[in-house]
Amino acid sequence: MKKILIPLTAVFFLASCGNNASTKDSVEKADSANEQKADTSSNSSAAVKEPIKTDEESTSFLVKAANGGMAEVALAQLAKEKATDTAVQHFADMMIADHSAANEKVKALAAERNVTLPAAPSDDEQKKAADLGKKTGKDFDKDYVNAMVKGHEETLDLFKKVSGKTSDGAVKAFADNTIPTLEHHLMRIKDIKKGMK
Repeated sequence: MKKILIPLTAVFFLASCGNNASTKDSVEKADSANEQKADTSSNSSAAVKEPIKTDEESTSFLVKAANGGMAEVALAQLAKEKATDTAVQHFADMMIADHSAANEKVKALAAERNVTLPAAPSDDEQKKAADLGKKTGKDFDKDYVNAMVKGHEETLDLFKKVSGKTSDGAVKAFADNTIPTLEHHLMRIKDIKKGMK
């Protein structure tokens, strides 16, 4: 009997801890962890390899880029399942390939800088995906395209801003190298939107 009670107690404890942890948005958790690291970085000597020092602008950018990138891939996967327009389906393929590659670069930059990234898209992004997931047919296609236009305008703005503000050369190079891809995405999705009218 004791053998059964101990694992059940442990499962209940872990489950209750998990529920409390999930009340905070994943991006807020990442931001909070990064603030704590910034506060304690001068006191820490336990690290084997000293992380690359970066500025607050770059840290914030990496968190936002990870959040947006994960959301783009999730929406594109949804579009692969639900889109009826072949141009939208092809665009979704491009989103999955390009944003997955960018997400890997963001993870690498963050790891080198000891920046905590969100584990999942923010609550807002998940709500957008859930709302979009309720749509079907041409309504889905139209709303997905509109979301991609808006999302890429915002993402392009984010990348251009960090490029002009960051003092971290590798983060600036990543932003500068990614901007042409984002511009291509925006141009392509605007063309698809025009063709849908």
